[in-house]
Amino acid sequence: MSTEVISIGALLVMFVVGTILPINLGILAFVATFAVGTVSLGLTEDEIFEGFPVDLFVTIVGVTYLFSVARRNGTIDWLVAAGVRLVRGKVALIPWVLFLVAATLTAFGTFTPAAVAILVPIAMNFAYRYKINPLVAGMMVISGGHAGAFSPLAVSGALVLGLVDDTTLHISPVTLFTASFVINLVLSLLTYVFLAKRPAPPADTAHETADDENPAASGRPDWRQWLTLASLLALVVGALGFRLEIGFLALVAGALLSLVDMARQEKAVDGISWSTLLLVAGMMTYIAMLEKAGIIEDISHHAAGLGAPLLVALVLCFTVAITSAFASSTAILTAIIPLAVPLLLSSHLSAAGLIAALAVSTTIVDTSPFSTNGALVLSNARGIDTRRFYRQIIGYTGGIVALGPVVAWGALVLPWS
Repeated sequence: MSTEVISIGALLVMFVVGTILPINLGILAFVATFAVGTVSLGLTEDEIFEGFPVDLFVTIVGVTYLFSVARRNGTIDWLVAAGVRLVRGKVALIPWVLFLVAATLTAFGTFTPAAVAILVPIAMNFAYRYKINPLVAGMMVISGGHAGAFSPLAVSGALVLGLVDDTTLHISPVTLFTASFVINLVLSLLTYVFLAKRPAPPADTAHETADDENPAASGRPDWRQWLTLASLLALVVGALGFRLEIGFLALVAGALLSLVDMARQEKAVDGISWSTLLLVAGMMTYIAMLEKAGIIEDISHHAAGLGAPLLVALVLCFTVAITSAFASSTAILTAIIPLAVPLLLSSHLSAAGLIAALAVSTTIVDTSPFSTNGALVLSNARGIDTRRFYRQIIGYTGGIVALGPVVAWGALVLPWS
C-alpha cells in the first residue's frame, strides 16, 4: 500500500472517528502524525515536530487571552454598544460593516489573518450580545478579509503578482482583485440570506454570566477600559503598521492589563480556547508532515497530469481548495502557481482566469476550523455549544470546498478558454 493511500486514509479515519465520538480531533491527529510519520514515512521525531504551528498557537493564545481580559473589564461590551450606536441600532447591518472593514484593512496591506484576528473577537461579541448567528458574523469577517486580499497592495496580491511576473505570463492586477472581491461578496450575500435567521447552537451560559460581571457598558469608559482601548490601538498599530507578531503583542497587552486589575482578571486565562488549540495544532502538524514528506506535492502533480487542460484546471482548483482547508493558503499559492505555469504555456487556457481561480479556490476555504481564520472564529465564539458549532463550521467549509472551485472555474476559467 502506497504512503499516499495510507496518509490520506488515516486522515479520513480521523475525521470519521472525531465526528462520531466525543474525542478531540487534535488528539487523534497527533497520534496519527507519530504513527504514520515514523512507521510509514520514515520521519524522525524532530522532523515531525518541525510541523507544529508555533505562530498559530501563539496567535490564538494571545488574541483569545487579550479579549478575555477586555471582556472581563467591560471594554468589549462598551465597544459593542458603541458599534450599535454607530449603525443607529440597525443590528442587521453589523455583519456587513465587519465585511467592509475587513476588506478595507486587507486591501491596504494588512495580512488577512491579522485583520481577522483583530475583528473576529469583536464580531463574536456582537453576535453573542445581539443574538446574531455567530457563523454568519465570523464567516463574513473572513470573506471580507479575502475580498480585499488580492489588491496590488495586499500581501496575497503582491505574492501572486510577483510569482507570475517571474514567468512569461501576465495577469492584470485589477482582474485578480475584482475576481476575489466579487466572489467573496457573493459568498457573503448567500451566507447572510440563508443563515442569518438560523439560531446558533445554544449552550449552558452559566460561565458566561461570570464573564459579564464587569463595569457597565453604557456611558463613558472607566480608567481600565481606557487603558484597554489604548492597548487594542497599540496592538493594531504594531501589527498593521510595524508588522510585529500579533500573538506576542496580544500576550504583552493582556499581561499588562491583568497586572493592573488582578482581582478581576484572576481567571482571564480561562478564556483561552484550549480545545480549539489542540484541534488546530494536531491537524496542522499532521498536514505539515504530509507536506514535508512530499505527499501534497505528489497529489498536485498527479492532478496536473490528467490530460485535458480544462479538466486539469478544475482538478487543480479542487486540489488547492481541499489542501488549503488544512494548510497555509500562502504556502499553497506559492507551490501551485509554478505548477500551473506549464499547463498555461501549453494550452489555450486564460492565464488571468486560471491564476485568479486558483487564488480564490485556495483562500475561500479559510473558513475551515483547521486554518488560522476559522480557528479564530471557533475559539472566540460565546454562549454556544462548541462541538455543534465546530460541526456547523465544518459543514459550511465542506459546502465551499465542494462548490467554490466549480464556481471559480466556471466563472473565471471556462468563459475565457
